[in-house]
Amino acid sequence: MAQGSNFVDYVKVCCRSGHGGAGSAHLHRDKTTMKGGPDGGDGGRGGHIILKGSSQHWTLLHLKYRKHIIAPDGERGGSALRTGATGKDEILEVPLGTVAKDAETGEVIFEITEDGETKILTPGGKGGLGNNNFKSPTQQTPRFAQPGMPGQERWIILELKVLADVGLVGFPNAGKSTLLSVVSAAKPEIANYPFTTLVPNLGIVGYRDNKSFVMADIPGIIEGASQGKGLGYRFLRHIERNSVLLFMVPADTARTIEEEYNILINELKEYNPEMLAKPRLLAITKSDMLDEELEEEMKAQVPANIPHIFISSVAGKNITQLKDMLWKAINE
Repeated sequence: MAQGSNFVDYVKVCCRSGHGGAGSAHLHRDKTTMKGGPDGGDGGRGGHIILKGSSQHWTLLHLKYRKHIIAPDGERGGSALRTGATGKDEILEVPLGTVAKDAETGEVIFEITEDGETKILTPGGKGGLGNNNFKSPTQQTPRFAQPGMPGQERWIILELKVLADVGLVGFPNAGKSTLLSVVSAAKPEIANYPFTTLVPNLGIVGYRDNKSFVMADIPGIIEGASQGKGLGYRFLRHIERNSVLLFMVPADTARTIEEEYNILINELKEYNPEMLAKPRLLAITKSDMLDEELEEEMKAQVPANIPHIFISSVAGKNITQLKDMLWKAINE
């Protein structure tokens, strides 16, 4: 299996919560009592299906082959006011940044962003009331009880939006994977052709004094990604969550640096204009092939409104300075 193919960021599951148990219509009987009053207990509620955030999970792979998630029903009420047992809750652990949507309407139900956070996805049915609840001065021996409420069944889409501090934005082959492999322990697949990266790679970048931040290499944007061309939409979704965007333009680009940067900005704007509010930095990659004169010339092409730096991941040029810039932008 290829290194990246374990990354699953989309699953569709059928969730069925438990039905509530029926209440009991029992009347009290014992050795000394022939016709006692009502003593039927309530039914137990059906099991919920619950999502729980877990920082131990990075992907939805563990849910990929669980098409049907079914929680047990609650039990019936008993005599002597005994309440039926509650159906056991089905708890699904999901990575932080998981969004739950209704598969039919596409409506977002909620999202999980914190470790240990739990939210009910499909609630179990309430248990029915036993006949003891219905006694009154005029009706002293009710011989009926409530049935339990049915559980819910619905198709749910779970989508993961990667939570990272820095997202790398650039066309295929801009040197994003190479940078990630140099600054972190991540081992993304790297080759000199477009679309090597088909899934987001996450790396933890060590910084001074044992500090660290998370960097995500999001697969290359192509012009038209915002209209869903290529694999565009699935990737742009991961950039939504990053707090700083690092735009990467290779020094050997056929266009000018400004042109390429503007196309990237445009794609993000088409997809979600709010993304342009995030702090941005620009790295001109593969700059080990430039001499000083060429670099000076290229500096004149850099857009004016963005902090920039010339780097080379392979030669290690300006990598520490880049980390300093990123750390400052994350913590501002």
